[in-house]
Amino acid sequence: MPMYTFTPATYGKFLIVIAGFGGLLYGIDIGVIAAALLYLSKTVDLTLAQTSAIVAAVLGGSMASSLIAGLLADWVGRRKIMIVSGLMFLASVTLIVSSQSFTILLAGRLLQGMSGGVIAVVIPLYLAECLGAHNRGRGTAVFQFMLTVGVVIASFTGLLYTHAAEAAITVAAGNPILIRAAENHAWRGMFLTTIYPGIIFFVGTLFLVETPRWLFRKGRIVEASASLHRLLVPAEAELQMREMESLAHEHTRKKLSASSDSLLQRKYILPFVLACIVLACNQATGINSILGFLVVILKQAGMNSVHATQGNFIVEIVHCLMTIVAILLVDRKGRRFLLRIGTGGLIISLIGCAFLFHTFESQRVDVQQTVQTAISGNTLNLPINDATLGSGIAGRSMALTILYSYGHGDKVATALNTDHDPTLTIAPDRLDAGAALTIRRAFYGPVASETTGWLITLFLGLFVSFFSLGPGVVVWLMLSELMPTRIRSTGMGIALFINQGVSTSIAAVFLTVVGTYGYYAMFLFWTACTIIYFITATFFLPETKGRTLEEIEEYFEHPQQKKFA
Repeated sequence: MPMYTFTPATYGKFLIVIAGFGGLLYGIDIGVIAAALLYLSKTVDLTLAQTSAIVAAVLGGSMASSLIAGLLADWVGRRKIMIVSGLMFLASVTLIVSSQSFTILLAGRLLQGMSGGVIAVVIPLYLAECLGAHNRGRGTAVFQFMLTVGVVIASFTGLLYTHAAEAAITVAAGNPILIRAAENHAWRGMFLTTIYPGIIFFVGTLFLVETPRWLFRKGRIVEASASLHRLLVPAEAELQMREMESLAHEHTRKKLSASSDSLLQRKYILPFVLACIVLACNQATGINSILGFLVVILKQAGMNSVHATQGNFIVEIVHCLMTIVAILLVDRKGRRFLLRIGTGGLIISLIGCAFLFHTFESQRVDVQQTVQTAISGNTLNLPINDATLGSGIAGRSMALTILYSYGHGDKVATALNTDHDPTLTIAPDRLDAGAALTIRRAFYGPVASETTGWLITLFLGLFVSFFSLGPGVVVWLMLSELMPTRIRSTGMGIALFINQGVSTSIAAVFLTVVGTYGYYAMFLFWTACTIIYFITATFFLPETKGRTLEEIEEYFEHPQQKKFA
């Protein structure tokens, strides 16, 4: 039931707000797991692989749905698919909050990711086809801004629940039942609070109109004209209607039918390949893994649970504020300019993080053989001191980190020599009964200082600042702008499938890689990928600022005749 009482200016604001709530949900999908990981594996029995799968499930679900979201949006329309995405999100929260096992939890996260994948395809597509050339940049950038707001909301929610949980754990005074109840309430409460913006988004989509370009392609010319006049002032609406008709007449003259509009046609290959490279590199910067594992990363950097969630919240606030700056600049400075500045800053930030992690990770000593010989009766009770593990570094807290398995998946355990009871204990539970304890890896080394932790937080703040300024805002916009109209939804779906595939793969191996090679190795890998991104943005992308979608399409069809800045 579209809303027909608003003026174009008022309706345009309403459209952007509702689309923005879609970005909010996508951000919540990414950010809510960071603090929840502190308590999730303590109340639901999870291996390292299963924990990584829970984080990666949102990205995997998004990857799967993004591939078909474009096809569905072409078939039934953009608006209807947006409505479906809202329903999927609400259903996913219900599954996650009520889950009691890994299987149900994974299903809920997958559904949450599928909702996000549909949102990531359809909303930028919807905005690009509804907004005018001179406000399309700012309008589409709102999607990224609200995405960062969603991450901030998820982070702030995690901070509140972490404070409450840690206070309850202190009051519990070692009572395992009360401690488990506090941990269980914390992560479920984090997820439950996300249902309210989901309801707003779902209800809001019921009042949107269909995009004029989709209606025009379906031959519903009168409805397309009416939709344009609902969205734009009469002069601009009539201009865009004439451009669509002119482009359609040219294709008719060349006898180009819809069935011949394949991505393999020469005029589509360049924008499609550019979009795929940009989308793949956007995730290869490590952004989603950094946001998803941010609390874990900061704990590894030497912070306690409360300080790690505080650092997480600060980083997300910076993420959000810098997106506002990007929104103000995207239609002034242009897409390519912001991408070059953003990717250049990402490279510096990632190198800084890699260096800081290397300063203390390089001092770790392999003590696997020592730990293995300390196993007795399939149980490990190992005091953390100089006598058992060798001399530590004077004045530094030392940590023993063990990657182990009882046969059905790897787990990790850590203990410090400064703990109240500096002993690392590993014992089989009911699922491990009868399986032998195997030590995969064991490292003993200094813990990062609190100063190092805050320095890493600073570099991560710079990382999300530059990501927000460039790739975060520009990627969604350029994706929708580069693709020609007749293949936009399908092309965007395929490009986002690649995007989410890269993101899912990185998240799925994150804990294994950092457990084997260290966090600095992961940051160096992201640096190499970002260098490729910088080269692509600097030398291969055209500037699309201030161009209509039809002008951009004409550029790729006749590049010799039309030169962009």
